[in-house]
Amino acid sequence: MKNKADLLFLTLVFVLLLNACNTKKQQVNDPDFPRLENPFFAQKPPGLIPEIFSPHMISTVQDERVVKFSPDVKEIYFRKFDEGLKDSALIAIQYKNNKWVESFIVPRGEISPDGKIMYIGNEYREQTTSGWSELKSLGAPFNSIPIMRLTASSKGTYYFDTSPFYHKSARVGTISYSRLIDGVREKPRTLDVDIGTEKFHPFIAPDESYLIFDSRSEGGNLDIHISFRQKDGSWGTAVKLGNEINTEFADASGSVTSDGKYFFFTRFFGNGKKNLMWVDAGFIKTLNPNRTRRTD
Repeated sequence: MKNKADLLFLTLVFVLLLNACNTKKQQVNDPDFPRLENPFFAQKPPGLIPEIFSPHMISTVQDERVVKFSPDVKEIYFRKFDEGLKDSALIAIQYKNNKWVESFIVPRGEISPDGKIMYIGNEYREQTTSGWSELKSLGAPFNSIPIMRLTASSKGTYYFDTSPFYHKSARVGTISYSRLIDGVREKPRTLDVDIGTEKFHPFIAPDESYLIFDSRSEGGNLDIHISFRQKDGSWGTAVKLGNEINTEFADASGSVTSDGKYFFFTRFFGNGKKNLMWVDAGFIKTLNPNRTRRTD
């Protein structure tokens, strides 16, 4: 029965995408469709106020969340949920032969900084010459941890949270990390960040200079925070991102493009609509208390 349900869901997603992407398909076949020099579908990059990302191609009337780009910006990944939010598909849009091509990858995933590994909970796929490999286990002790989102730094350090949906007895609302030292994976440790009691959806900067995550506010909604690495290696008190990013709605699942230019996140609008948002990531340097200040 589950296989039939999965097949039905993928069929439904495919049909919905066909209906939602007629314009996109025309543009794919159009010689004027934006090439790699403009990887954001000809959309003008945002300023300091977040905007809906690609409203006619990716952020549609359906439920989309969490956009990721490969380091060379030739692949875009985003999650699309079914109506009941019980299952999701990771959709890849790839730039091939001077056009964008759409495909499905199931389930969701997080791309490593070098673009060679896709982390999916406590499993992963490797990029090969023929595409993504079959799922592989991260091994002990990760295979017994209900990981919701795992991101990795350039040094291979894992930062991850635990999912309340897959294991009710898990220690939910904490972020853990595991370093790779001399090729040996350390036992996961709980990250000490001074903010709230629940922390979800971590995103670690490739150089581990900052960590972005969301935490529940007093009103119960998720808001996005950032913590900067201090000179002594500890993590500073988390800072809540401004009101342009954190609104009266739930804002979550933030990440930064590999070139550091744009910040993407998901906004859960009050009418049940969710959209992928993007904004200029320059605010990160502004918030960093460790940044070098001019003295002249």
